[in-house]
Amino acid sequence: MDRKRKWVLSSGALLVIFLGHMTTALEVPLDPKVLEGLPQPPTITHQSPKDFIIDPRENILIYCEAKGKPHPSFSWTRNGTHFDVEKDSKVLMKPSSGTLVIDISGEKAEAYEGVYQCTARNERGTAVSNNIIIRQSRSPLWSKERNEAIMVQVGVSLVLRCRPPAGLPPPIIFWMDNNFQRLPQNTRVSQALNGDLYFSNVLLDDTRNDYICYARFPHTQTIQQKQPITVKVLDMDAINETVAAMYNYTNDLFVDSPSGERRPSFMAPLGKSSTQMALRGGVLELECIAEGLPTPEVSWYKESGDLPSSRMSFHNFQKTLKIADVMEADAGDYRCTAKNSLGSAHHIIKVNVKAAPFWISAPRNLILAPMETGILTCRVNGDPKPKITWSVNGVPIENSPKDVSRKVEDDTVILSDVQTGSSAVYQCNASNEFGYLLANAFVNVLAEAPRVLTPPNNVYQVITNNPALLDCASFGSPIPTITWFKDSQTSILNRDPYMIHNNGTLEINVAQPLNSGKYTCIASNNLGTKENHVYLEVKEPTRILAQPEYMVVQRNRKAVFECKVKHDPTLIPTMTWLKDNGELPDDERFVVDTDSLTIKDVTEEDEGTYTCVMNTTLDQDSASAMLTVVEEPDPPTDLELTDQRDRSVQLTWIPGDEHNSPTQKFLVQYEDLLHQAGVWHNLTEVEGTKTTAHLDLSPYVYYSFRVLAMNHVGHSQPSQPSRQYRTNPAAPAENPTDVQGVGTEHNNLVISWKELTGLQSNGPGLQYKVNWRQKVVEEDWSSETVANASKYVVSGTPTFVPYEVKVQAVNDYGNGPAPETVVGYSGEDVPMSAPESVQVLVQNGTLAEVHWEPVLTPMVRGGLQGYKVTYWRERSLHQAEGQQGEQQVLAFSGNRSEGRLPGLQPYSLYTLNIRVVNGKGEGPPSPNQNFETPEGIPGPPSFLRIKNPNMDSLTLEWGPPQDNNGRLTGYTLKYQPVNNSNELGPMEEMTFPANETTITLANLKYSTRYKFYFNAKTIKGSGPTITEEAVTIMDEVGPIGPAFTNVNSSVVGEEGAVISWEYFGPDKNVYVEYIVENSKEDWTKEFVNGSSGSQTYLIKGLKPGTSYRVRVVVKDHSEATIHSTEELVITLPEAMKSNQVDLATQGWFIGLMCAIALLILVLLIVCFIKRNKGGKYPVKEKEDAHQDPEIQPMKEDDGTFGEYSDTEDHKPLKGSRTPSNGTVKRDDSDDSLVDYGEGGDGQFNEDGSFIGQYSGKKEKDTHEGNESSEAPSPVNAMNSFV
Repeated sequence: MDRKRKWVLSSGALLVIFLGHMTTALEVPLDPKVLEGLPQPPTITHQSPKDFIIDPRENILIYCEAKGKPHPSFSWTRNGTHFDVEKDSKVLMKPSSGTLVIDISGEKAEAYEGVYQCTARNERGTAVSNNIIIRQSRSPLWSKERNEAIMVQVGVSLVLRCRPPAGLPPPIIFWMDNNFQRLPQNTRVSQALNGDLYFSNVLLDDTRNDYICYARFPHTQTIQQKQPITVKVLDMDAINETVAAMYNYTNDLFVDSPSGERRPSFMAPLGKSSTQMALRGGVLELECIAEGLPTPEVSWYKESGDLPSSRMSFHNFQKTLKIADVMEADAGDYRCTAKNSLGSAHHIIKVNVKAAPFWISAPRNLILAPMETGILTCRVNGDPKPKITWSVNGVPIENSPKDVSRKVEDDTVILSDVQTGSSAVYQCNASNEFGYLLANAFVNVLAEAPRVLTPPNNVYQVITNNPALLDCASFGSPIPTITWFKDSQTSILNRDPYMIHNNGTLEINVAQPLNSGKYTCIASNNLGTKENHVYLEVKEPTRILAQPEYMVVQRNRKAVFECKVKHDPTLIPTMTWLKDNGELPDDERFVVDTDSLTIKDVTEEDEGTYTCVMNTTLDQDSASAMLTVVEEPDPPTDLELTDQRDRSVQLTWIPGDEHNSPTQKFLVQYEDLLHQAGVWHNLTEVEGTKTTAHLDLSPYVYYSFRVLAMNHVGHSQPSQPSRQYRTNPAAPAENPTDVQGVGTEHNNLVISWKELTGLQSNGPGLQYKVNWRQKVVEEDWSSETVANASKYVVSGTPTFVPYEVKVQAVNDYGNGPAPETVVGYSGEDVPMSAPESVQVLVQNGTLAEVHWEPVLTPMVRGGLQGYKVTYWRERSLHQAEGQQGEQQVLAFSGNRSEGRLPGLQPYSLYTLNIRVVNGKGEGPPSPNQNFETPEGIPGPPSFLRIKNPNMDSLTLEWGPPQDNNGRLTGYTLKYQPVNNSNELGPMEEMTFPANETTITLANLKYSTRYKFYFNAKTIKGSGPTITEEAVTIMDEVGPIGPAFTNVNSSVVGEEGAVISWEYFGPDKNVYVEYIVENSKEDWTKEFVNGSSGSQTYLIKGLKPGTSYRVRVVVKDHSEATIHSTEELVITLPEAMKSNQVDLATQGWFIGLMCAIALLILVLLIVCFIKRNKGGKYPVKEKEDAHQDPEIQPMKEDDGTFGEYSDTEDHKPLKGSRTPSNGTVKRDDSDDSLVDYGEGGDGQFNEDGSFIGQYSGKKEKDTHEGNESSEAPSPVNAMNSFV
């Protein structure tokens, strides 16, 4: 059965592997249901490292863990021979494990050093571990030695040897002094990789006696110290003088010593070149240490290529080149160069890269069915090339039993037509001089029917347009074939949009909603078939429809980010907001709503990027926007005054924080501490990019400056004021403005001006020199100087003559510039004469022109403002006399001689006069002038009434116009019928003389609406038209009056009213309208079917106790009212108050009924008691008359009388309250007939009469105390119920 083999692994547990043209599986899935009862050869799962260095102070722990079915047993070899664990009491093997625990307390650890190997075996095979070399860590002491002091000349090189003892593992070397402080190292002094301390050149400061080399052994955490080394550095002169003094030498010594400056040379490594070997995957460390003066610098270069920058690093001040994870490409020549100002030196290190064996393809476990074929491949590489050997169950394959189905070809083992008992564990060992690799791979021959490992009825959910992966993890031997079906019908082939993976997973590349449904996977081999059902749901993607937008918000304002999302309705969304990819601050100012984020009272800390993330269980979408917080800029600082001059100064400042809004401009303000302290004025503005302003100043001002910054948000707070800057006084630079000369009286001239400010005064002693002279007359200027004033009055002037006026500013330092001359006038007086030659030219009935001769200028006596025409209507020309109309006034400005009078009434007599007007007032009127207006068109007739409607006739009655505007010549009547659709019929026209006021139109159509147009005429034409409508009555009804008759109303309950009426008319739009009396609201309108005849309508929902006005109206198609009834007033009754309840629920009534019932009950009780007593009454006289004790009354049952029974009469009534003393109390507030008796024992007789006066109190027995022996009376019985 040589065939292709596919293996499907459970999720996270099985792997797929291809081995050439044959495909096999790695191992049995870890699903417990599969593992249960399924045999499997051993597999090593955990073991100690190959080279295991132990701490002699702790127990030795050698790991060996394995799995298999059945669980494997364990054994060990030591140094190639069997290690009997049970015979050594110090060695313990953990239960169900091969891990060894060796107790070395009291023993030397060296006794257990050696090479260990673990074996795990079960009935299916044997697996072995690596050879584990156990060695004890060692930290030997430094050999004793005596270090002589080293004397060196300044500038020479020096090496201090460390030579630490050999330890396991090697120690870590470092140099320190006696104070356990590390010796400083630099480019001149550094420690080599072997621990020696190199000096490229020595200095006098290098002299010391505590150069100490330390070795730290990491496993034992011990530190060994070398004997201190003393170094003395001497300069040349000191050495020569010392030796000469000792030996009387006159010549210099050591003159040839290389203490001066020199070119670099290498101290390590020596020579021009050296070689070094590195192992693949290890770390390569190349070192070059040079001496020379000045101290040389070291650099590195690879001659055959570039240095591997990603794996390369420099150490020890560039003296060491370190390359990690060495590769074959790192072999080659490396040049290190030492260079100083005198020259350079070079050294080449030839690097060879070797490799311990490493895997290309390790052998993998095989699970085969009987008669199948499998391949184990052990592919490795290394330098030198590794040697590969195979073993079976820990025995070299050449020494194992022959197996015809097995064939070994170097790194490959081919197994053909395997049998059920062929299960075994194969070991591949690859080794060379630098190490070895050992791998176990089992071959497990199984025959298993298919099993589907994916849970049934899994529901897979994916988003539209995403790939969908439907699992069908299976197990079987032979490996099952996977087939997929959709909706239990359609077979799915391995083509678009479907793809079936080797592990059985079905992939839909781009899932669409139509791919949703039920899917069935079937796993089958020659031993059986198994199926499983899963479901796919393809969901709509989550999308953000409205993304948040970039916002620029002012500080303390509100920022709102919107994030509207669309998602699949079956998925539960979760909206999350992030700030700068982190959580939102825990601040109540951040309010997260369904589709928005609101930040209240934003601050600068709120700036950042805000992201809304919409998550569902399947997907997410996100969108971000930035928030920038802006506010007014901070005020400028550090104001400084420079370039100080008499009339200018330079102001500089430092801008404040702009708060994300660029400064647009700076505003410079000043305060005048001399004239207006505390008041700041704007001086100039400067562009926002500048920080300097040139300020032009005024004399005699104590300046203080400040600056405000402005951006589009607003302006900053003012800066701190600058220091004070004073300018010197000077003569005024300007004169007062707004100079005027105006008279207030007919004989004066008032000269006024706008005073200069303190800033404009330029110096102390500010005054104003006022000059004036009459313009027409040749005369000298008159002048007057005033201070602290804004006007000067010149008296005794002629009336309204021109004057030349000027005002000049002066102070203690001189006069201002020459002032400008202004022309003014002295005071006015009222005009002296009226216009003459007044004429009226009538244009038409409503317009007239008036002409006049202007008044001469001297007579105006002031500035001419114009003319005023006063006119009024005397009467109509129809009337001989009439009431004068209201005066009307028209003003004509300027020097006019004519004007127009509009709005006159035709056919009227008018009167007018004219006055001239100046600034002082009006002059006398001209003589009255009369004029008449001609006839015009008349006004509308005063009324038009239609009465006496008949089947074929209507009577019209009208009144003349209020304003005839002439002689009436007659009237014009036009009329036409109107049908039910408001269409107009042919027009008829009639004329009537002026003296007629009524007309009857005959031959009209019955039951027809007519519209009438009526106007009056004069010789000038027809006046405005008035209209009216009327309807002729129906032929079967006699003559009627108005459209509505018999209108009545009545109230129904507290909230309703009924309106009834009779209507005769063709219109159907009938409404009932009502409104609260004295209300200003609109009428409430309710539509009624407008049929002719009697109608009734109920108005509901009215307010109780309210009066309403009600009417019935008929409207046309334009909602205009055609007919209306007179208004009715309806008053609804007040609603019944809540305290007017049913009599049966009243408390007093219930109490009365209870009292009557109680009284009846008492009477019944009394009757019952009397009946029991046989009608006899306890009369005192009868008791006194029978004192014979032998004569005892008999009870009814034993011959005695009941009224004397102690046992019966003194029992309280059922339900009564009896005190402990035997008396029956009553409430003190209750009225009782007992209160009105002479004794306390009043009773009723059988007929209800009061007999209490016949019964006396029974004397009290002295032994009984206060106890009463009287029989219970009806009153007491009644009290017992109270």
